[in-house]
Amino acid sequence: DIKAIRQGAAKCVIEARFDIAAYRMQAFFEENELEYDDECILRRELQSSGKSRAFINDIPASLLQMKELGEQLIDIHSQHQNLLLNKEGFQLNVLDILAHNGEALELYGKTYTEWKRLDKELNDLIVQAEQDRTDEEYIRFQLEQLDEARLTAGEQEILESEVTLLTHAEEIKTGLYRVEQTLTADASGLLPRLKESFTILANLQKVYPAIKDLAGRMEGCYIELKDQAQEIGNKYEKTEFNPTRLEEANERLNLIYSLQQKHRVQTVEELISLAEDYRKKLSVITSFDEHIAELTKQRDAQYDKVKQQAGELTGKRVAVAREVEQEMSTRLIPLGMPNIRFQVEVGVKEPGTTGMDTVNFLFSANKNGALQPISSVASGGEIARVMLSVKAMIAGAVQLPTIVFDEIDTGVSGEIADRMADIMQEMSRGNRQVVSITHLPQIAARGQMHYKVYKQDNESETNSHIRRLTDNERVEEIAQMLSGAQLTEAALNNAKELLRITSLF
Repeated sequence: DIKAIRQGAAKCVIEARFDIAAYRMQAFFEENELEYDDECILRRELQSSGKSRAFINDIPASLLQMKELGEQLIDIHSQHQNLLLNKEGFQLNVLDILAHNGEALELYGKTYTEWKRLDKELNDLIVQAEQDRTDEEYIRFQLEQLDEARLTAGEQEILESEVTLLTHAEEIKTGLYRVEQTLTADASGLLPRLKESFTILANLQKVYPAIKDLAGRMEGCYIELKDQAQEIGNKYEKTEFNPTRLEEANERLNLIYSLQQKHRVQTVEELISLAEDYRKKLSVITSFDEHIAELTKQRDAQYDKVKQQAGELTGKRVAVAREVEQEMSTRLIPLGMPNIRFQVEVGVKEPGTTGMDTVNFLFSANKNGALQPISSVASGGEIARVMLSVKAMIAGAVQLPTIVFDEIDTGVSGEIADRMADIMQEMSRGNRQVVSITHLPQIAARGQMHYKVYKQDNESETNSHIRRLTDNERVEEIAQMLSGAQLTEAALNNAKELLRITSLF
């Protein structure tokens, strides 16, 4: 959030250091191609322009990587988080953490996702089948019409040439006849006269050898022209005006033109391709039932896996729910709830991303009170105590280096505050660090070290500071919590006693 940047500053840098030597976190760094070190440094840089960068051990990282690692390193609990206790998803997650359902949930999630994919594919296919069956009659009619036409590639060009020839048959025949007569007429035709000329030259070359070449060329012209005259004669004989055939060809072309216009294409080849497309669509339509049956079988088999894996999750959740009920009662009775009744209700629902269970924490602080959802009957102070107890349970099941409690003790005091302090101190044993932001001396005194957060004003700005207190300052701060702004000897002695008891705890 760029609001964290002081006005006029170019950027804001937030850095946190964690000693993770005891937490076996090398796998995360290997999976994310990050450099591992026993001292883990998280750094976030925010630019006033809105850009930001994240670093893990001085190596650029994505915000998602930083978020995932941060969630494994630290848990911050504020008053606002108490509201999570009312949410079913949080309550279900508590059971899964305590039942160590991580791997089972991951496996179920993959199975559920595949089932949903198959279900969607099946529903889409059914919708498509219904739509295509609506169009089946139309498609079948179009295909039958195209098949009846018995179209062949290239026939349009052949027919168009034939129609042109038949339409102009008389004109062509007359022209060919005239050319033939010009070439072959007995007296005046070109061929008889050319033959006569060739004969003369052939005779002259006996006495005039210089024209031998001309005589040969003349003979070649005669032979070529004679061949052309024969071809023209043949074409003349073959050319006939056939009105019946002309009508047939025109009808065929009109059919082709009509189909092209109807289907908005330009060639016979496109009509043939369209017919093949229709044929394929009909083939798909006729195979829909078989495809739907096969996909239904796959979907149902996957659903059986979903139910089986969800059932395994349910069994683990129900088992751990009984343990939660017992442990929560054990933890809450010393916290000023002698008549506490706590029940975990596990219900059934349709398959979802986390299984087929609903979870509801039921609560009553009174002997004769009916068990109701905790959000309906618990006061703010009661919810804080329940939430602390839940966190204490979870802390025993997961490896979490640091837990921060931000005024979780709101609404409690006296002996109850002492018991809450006991729980926090219990949670801090081993390799876990517990940080508590509090205004209660009973809780503050349990800390092995204390930091004071305060603000200082100068002429232009207000600065926030945090510093570690000395032993004497610890006594004074706790005494101030006990007596207010005016320190008294009794308050100082009381503070020393609280700290002494803590050191012996």
